[in-house]
Amino acid sequence: MKKKSIKERLGDKFDEVVEKPLLTSALVLLSVTIVVIGLSLSYYIEDFHGFVGQILAQAHGMIFDIAVIGILIFWLNQNGEIRQRIRTYKDEIDDFRLWESEEAAFRTVGNIKRLNRHKIYEINLVNCHLARTNLSHVNLKASNLNSANLSNSSLIETNLENTRLNQTIFENSNLNQANLKGAYASGANFKDAFLIKANFEGTFLIKTNFKNAYLMEGNMQNSYLMGADFENASLYKADLRGAKGLTIEQLTKAKTLYLAKFDDEILEQVKAVIPELVGS
Repeated sequence: MKKKSIKERLGDKFDEVVEKPLLTSALVLLSVTIVVIGLSLSYYIEDFHGFVGQILAQAHGMIFDIAVIGILIFWLNQNGEIRQRIRTYKDEIDDFRLWESEEAAFRTVGNIKRLNRHKIYEINLVNCHLARTNLSHVNLKASNLNSANLSNSSLIETNLENTRLNQTIFENSNLNQANLKGAYASGANFKDAFLIKANFEGTFLIKTNFKNAYLMEGNMQNSYLMGADFENASLYKADLRGAKGLTIEQLTKAKTLYLAKFDDEILEQVKAVIPELVGS
């Protein structure tokens, strides 16, 4: 085997040092220290106290630089990185939009939760496929989920306040104790959905589908229910006081209205036309 020349061995050693950043930094620091101390030796000997005073003055300036400029640059870099990550999460949601697959759904949910960790709640999820996912306890306040598919999903205690949910699919999903206060959910599909103790106060539910839905103890005060379909829906203890556009014809299709709360006018009609549904 051919022996390496001295030049080759030195080259290999140099490459080995360069490949180790910590070792390289230590060697550079040592070399610079030797050079600086060597050039300053005469000052140490002739005027030690004066020279040390100048060094301390420079040290104070260095501390100021680190405290003000260093921390400021670090803060700016960190915030820049956070903004870049947020932009990446939003871009990935856009990439998976309209892609109807399990992978797209779970990747989108992951990005939603990451945005929530950065206190970003208003997210554009129009036409997103989110079926069979877990969005429980997620905050989507004021987001846009128009025409999104959330069928067979879990949204327990999810915050959907003031969210746009027009034509959104929640079929067979669990929205128990979800907050939909002030949401726009006209034409939304809640067929077979669990909506126990869900808050629909002031929500727009025009022509919304509640077939076979479980609305027990749901709060629908002051909501807009023109054309809403309650066929076979359970409205046990539901609060529909102040609901706009609600008619007796809609309520006759319900499974039960036992202990439900209505305005006096509607309550009298219910007792007269469908007393069996209120247990009277």
